[in-house]
Amino acid sequence: MKESFVFLADGFEEIEAITVIDVLRRAGINLQTISITSALQVKGAHGVTVNADLLFDNTLFSNPAWLILPGGMPGATNLYEFGPLQGLLKNQAESEHGRIAAICAAPAVVLGQLGLLKKEKATCYPGFEHMIEGAELIDEPVVVSHKFVTGNGPAYALPWALTIVKEALGQEAAAKVASGMLYYPTELNPQDNYFG
Repeated sequence: MKESFVFLADGFEEIEAITVIDVLRRAGINLQTISITSALQVKGAHGVTVNADLLFDNTLFSNPAWLILPGGMPGATNLYEFGPLQGLLKNQAESEHGRIAAICAAPAVVLGQLGLLKKEKATCYPGFEHMIEGAELIDEPVVVSHKFVTGNGPAYALPWALTIVKEALGQEAAAKVASGMLYYPTELNPQDNYFG
């Protein structure tokens, strides 16, 4: 199975990062966490430090399945400003089968500013829409468009992560993970999961 990667920069949104790591590993996806800093320890936006599996500079990205970007500020800005990641994302977007997922500020701050979402449907954290030129912005928690899965913020980290599983492994695999986590409904439509 091809590897997938979650990228961590100082100031990342902890809920989004940890949720997608946990859910994809529950689904059996071969996933590595990558620090774009010079250390494996990366500090999140709310002071939670995570030990990444690998440093970006020490990782061979050979035809990855998924490149995954948590949001958070200044995490998303730090991801965007890291030149080697920009190149990797552009190559992934042009690849035949590679996929990209981003949530919160990352769809706009990273993918939008790189021009990768032009002519795609997308969502992002409110207030960042002006950074996504040429995309069809959808006011939904999670949006799938060709190679991309975007999410709008921390509250929807779980359905965003489950949607990545659904896109990678199919509805049955995603429903199995969702059911095991007592996530209802298991159809993975975030609109139906209203508590309030």
